[in-house]
Amino acid sequence: MNIYTDFEYLIIGAGPGGIQLGYFLEKSNRNYLILEAGETAGTFFKNFPRHKKLISINKIYTGYDDPEINLRWDWNSLLSDSEEMRFKNYSKQYLPHTDDLVKYLSDFATHFHLKVKYNCQVVRIAKNDKFMVIDSNGNIYYTARLIIATGSSNPYIPSIPGIELAENYTNVSINPEDFTNQRVLIIGKGNSGFETADHLLATAALIHIASPNPVSMAWKTKYVGHLRAVNNNLLDTYQLKSQNVMLDATLEKIERQDGKFLVSFAYSHADKELEDIVYDRIILCTGFRFDDSIFDESCKPELVINNRFPNQTSEWESTNVKDLYFVGVLMHMRDYKKKQSGFIHGFRYNIRVLQHILKRKYHNQELPYQLIDSTPQSLMEAIIRRVNLSSGLWQQTGFLCDLIIIPNHGEAAQYYEDMPTDYIYDSDLGQHYHYYTVTLEFGLDVIYANPDPFALERVHKNNVERAALSTFIHPIIRHFCGKTLIAEHHVIEDVASEWLEEVHIKPLQEFLCNQFSYRYLWLK
Repeated sequence: MNIYTDFEYLIIGAGPGGIQLGYFLEKSNRNYLILEAGETAGTFFKNFPRHKKLISINKIYTGYDDPEINLRWDWNSLLSDSEEMRFKNYSKQYLPHTDDLVKYLSDFATHFHLKVKYNCQVVRIAKNDKFMVIDSNGNIYYTARLIIATGSSNPYIPSIPGIELAENYTNVSINPEDFTNQRVLIIGKGNSGFETADHLLATAALIHIASPNPVSMAWKTKYVGHLRAVNNNLLDTYQLKSQNVMLDATLEKIERQDGKFLVSFAYSHADKELEDIVYDRIILCTGFRFDDSIFDESCKPELVINNRFPNQTSEWESTNVKDLYFVGVLMHMRDYKKKQSGFIHGFRYNIRVLQHILKRKYHNQELPYQLIDSTPQSLMEAIIRRVNLSSGLWQQTGFLCDLIIIPNHGEAAQYYEDMPTDYIYDSDLGQHYHYYTVTLEFGLDVIYANPDPFALERVHKNNVERAALSTFIHPIIRHFCGKTLIAEHHVIEDVASEWLEEVHIKPLQEFLCNQFSYRYLWLK
């Protein structure tokens, strides 16, 4: 047994979240260590998705040369200062193989000399003044701040009588021949359920996919965790009468009957009709949840969202355990099923700003910002440059924003990039008398109102006064006084998402000039 006592930061898990934070801590010359249960980084992706194809895109050819803007369509790279360590150098496939991601993460850790201890399974975490972490070899680690990057590692099991009779996505056979001529029920309408169904289309006698709510399509909701087109072949077979069915229903119970399974449904529609259906196989594809079993009562984090996530502040700190933070997939608690924090192309930006927040909180360092002239012209130029280049604002629509703080006495404005919107409102940053936020967002009617996102009425670019009705992604600039929203300006949408024309620039400049004029009236 060894005792290690002097860590500023201890990270549990060398998946993409732990490795990304390790990169920033290494660059800052912090005293940290990453503990990983597996033999390599990215162990989770050795097993999942089960059929070895990622749904995170790897678009190499974009027509742009700038590395920052290319990250808009590179969903697998971690942030770094090395073009060599971009994922495009590991795979040319649009939807890559999981083995390529495992190799990439391991090489990333090696390339940047990250401090990772492999084959180190954490079995217990306790806290007194510091966190005490014990691994399976009896080694003890003490740290002032603990970061959990283990992801959601346990299957989520819904409370259904007889659910123990179902096979689980985590270990069910992936050989289609094992399901030849069988009646199969899949519980769960997410990507894992449809991924499983897609591989059984040629062999199963029929496939039913069931959950209480209708399927949500990513191309409609703009949330990449909803059903992706690459997995939706079963929808054709359902609508074109090919024996497969989607059921919007609650499972009341599962019973074994004559070597098969009798499932009782209560339909969400059809006046709550009850029906029993017999199946040969039942597969549970309801996702994963956070494993809190290694925490003792001295530091067990509060759980939310059906106990699937640890509850977190806008700094991604546990709401009930001080100095306990979460990175990677677990950050998704803050924008669950809305934005992209559950995916590399979302949480990589969260982690970058988190390390700045940690520096501010524990190391007396200011958040990074640029100084720009406090004039409407300078603000307009800075905003236009950012919305045409930023990948963080593009990926984390509305969740991250740029912050511009305008001083009261003519000093230079402070421009902060990629800040969590909620953190601004929760912190002293949101107490300033005169500041702006800059986001990229979709129009609300795309998500909530229009039944067909492929038949949208676009705003004519000559009608800039109706820019707030833009449905596609576009910049939104909001002017605040403290927590009070003073004014809001929408830059009209553009088919190429390039806001460089007079119809984009001139109205923004006029808006800023008006806001500056109002400000001077307020100060008087």
